Amino acid sequence: MHLLAVVALYWSSISFVALLWQFIDYYFPDNLSYVYYSGFSGPIRFAIASLIIIFPVFILVSWYLNKIYRKESAVRESKIRKWLIYLTLFIASLVIIGDLVSVINNFLGGEITARFTLKAFSVLLVAVIIFGYYLDDVRRETPIKSARYFAWVSGLIVLVTIVAAFFIVGSPATARLIQYDQQKVSDLQGIQSQIVNYWQTKASLPSTLSALNDSISGYSVPIDLQTKASYEYNIKDATSLSFELCATFNKPAPKNMTMALYPARPGIDQNWDHASGRVCFERTIDKQFYPILNKAI
Repeated sequence: MHLLAVVALYWSSISFVALLWQFIDYYFPDNLSYVYYSGFSGPIRFAIASLIIIFPVFILVSWYLNKIYRKESAVRESKIRKWLIYLTLFIASLVIIGDLVSVINNFLGGEITARFTLKAFSVLLVAVIIFGYYLDDVRRETPIKSARYFAWVSGLIVLVTIVAAFFIVGSPATARLIQYDQQKVSDLQGIQSQIVNYWQTKASLPSTLSALNDSISGYSVPIDLQTKASYEYNIKDATSLSFELCATFNKPAPKNMTMALYPARPGIDQNWDHASGRVCFERTIDKQFYPILNKAI
C-alpha cells in the first residue's frame, strides 16, 4: 500500500506538470517550435487520463493508510514507509535543484521567456509542495489533522485543471471529427502528389481523379471516410497547370496544424489551413520544380 501510494504520487505529479506545460505551450506559443492542438493531442490526452485514474487512487490509498495509522501507530513507524518518504524527499530535492540550475543556465544564455519561466515555476512549485508536505509528515508521530483539507484542495485543483483541459482539446466527439478532418487533409495531400507525378510522366493534368488509379503501383484514389463520397477535383487552367481539390471539413484546422504536419515544399503550395464546411485548395504546379520526366523521349 505504501509503495502504491508513492508510485501514484509520482505518476500524478508528472501528469499534472505535463498538463500545465501543455497549457503554457498553448497560451504562450513559441515561434521556433511548431505545436499543434487537435482534439486528441497525445500529451494532453494521456495527462488527463492519468489524472482521472491515478490521482483518485493516490487519494484513496493515502486516506486508507491514514485510517490504519490512527489505529496502529506501529504501521506509521514502519521502515518501509519512512524509506519511501525519504526517497520521495530525495527525488523532490533533485528536481528542485535541477530546476533552479536550468533556470540559471537559461538566464545566462539569454533564453528566459514567459514560456520557459512558467514551466520552470510549475515544476518548482509542485516539487516544493511535495517536499514540504512529506518533510513535515515524516517528523510527526500521528497524521496531521489538515491532511484531509490538503486532499480536498489538491483534488479541487486537479479537477479544475482537467476541466480546463477540455476547453483546449474538446470533447471525445469533437476529437473524432478532427481526426476525420486530418485524414481528409492527408488524403488530399496524397492526391496532390499523384497529380504532380501524373503531370511529370504524361505531360498533362488528369481529366478526372479516377485517371490516377494505377493497378501496377497499387495506388487507388481515396474517398472521404466520413461521408463515403469522392473528393472534388477541378481543372482551373490546363495551360498553367492550375487545379483545385475540395473537401468538406467538420472543424477549422487546429492551431499550427499545417506547419506541424505538412511542411512546405518548393514548387507547389502546401498550405492546408481550412475553415469548417466545404473548402477548396487551389494549386498550380511549377514546371521548373516539376519538369516532364520523359521530355527527351
